[in-house]
Amino acid sequence: MLSRDIVTYSKVRYELRAYMVYLFTQNIKNFMPSPNIDNVLEGLVRIKDEIKVFDSMYILDKNGTQVSDVLQSNGSLPNEHKNFSNRAYFYEAIDEQRCIITNPYPSRIDGNLVVTAAYPVYNQLHELLFVVCIDIHLRDAIKISSPSSFFAIFTNLSIAMYFLCSISLACVSIVLLLKGIIKLWSEDLLNFNNFRVEDIFESTILLTLALAIFDLVKAIFEEEVLGKNTGHKTYTVHKTMIRFLGSIIVALAIEALMLVFKFSIDSPDKLLYSVWLIAGVSVLLVALAIYVKLAYTASQNKE
Repeated sequence: MLSRDIVTYSKVRYELRAYMVYLFTQNIKNFMPSPNIDNVLEGLVRIKDEIKVFDSMYILDKNGTQVSDVLQSNGSLPNEHKNFSNRAYFYEAIDEQRCIITNPYPSRIDGNLVVTAAYPVYNQLHELLFVVCIDIHLRDAIKISSPSSFFAIFTNLSIAMYFLCSISLACVSIVLLLKGIIKLWSEDLLNFNNFRVEDIFESTILLTLALAIFDLVKAIFEEEVLGKNTGHKTYTVHKTMIRFLGSIIVALAIEALMLVFKFSIDSPDKLLYSVWLIAGVSVLLVALAIYVKLAYTASQNKE
C-alpha cells in the first residue's frame, strides 16, 4: 500500500540519507582541483556496482543540463541533454550545498514512486561544477534503509496487533452503543410516564463512551493499519487524544450531574460525594487545557 510505504519512508529517511552520503563521499571526492566529468562518472559507476537497486543515475552540470548517459541496472539510456534546472532536488542540493533526499514523486521513466538523492560537486574554489543524481524506487529505498532484516516482519506484526486491538475496541464500542440505545428505548421512551432523570443520564453516558472509544479506534486504524498520513502525524495524535479525553470528561460531568439530582432527592447527606466528583472533573478540565496548550506549542516549534 503506497500510503503505508510513504509513512515507512518518513521514518527511515535519515538512515537512507546517511547511507547515500557515505556512498557519494567515498566514491566522488568533493572540493578537488578541477574535477572533470570522467572522474565523477567513474565514481558513479562504482556506486552503481555497490547499490544495485536503483531506478536511474545521471549527472547534471551547474545549469541543470544532463551531461551523462542515464545509468540503469540493466543498461543505460543515451544522453538527451535534457535540462533539469526546474526540478526541486536540483535547487535544494545547490541551496544546501550537501547531499539531499527528496520526498517520493512519480518517476519520469516508469511512473512509479521514486526518491532522488542529489549530491553537488564543487572544485577547490567552492565553485559548483556538477550535481549527481540517483533515483531509487520508494520500496527499494525502504529496503536499503531498513534497520535490520526483521524490520518488515516487525512492521507486519505491529500492523496485525493494531488491527486486533482496533477490532476488539470496536466491538466494545458497538456493545456500549447497543446497550445505550436499548436502555434509552426500553426504559425511557416506552416508560415515559415513569420517566426517571437518572435513566436518561445513564443512556447518555453509555453513548458518550461508545463515541469516545470509536474515535480512538478510528485514529488507531487509520494511522497504524491503513497507514494514512493526513497532515502532521503528531498533530493528528494530539487531536485524537484531545477528543478522547474530552469525551471522557463529558461522561464524568454527566455522571456528576446525575448524582447531584439523585442525592438531592434521596440522600442529601451524600451530596458531598457528587461535589468531589465535580471537583475532579474540574481538575481534569484544567489538565486538558494544559495538554492542549503544550501540544499546540510543540507543533508550532516543529513547524
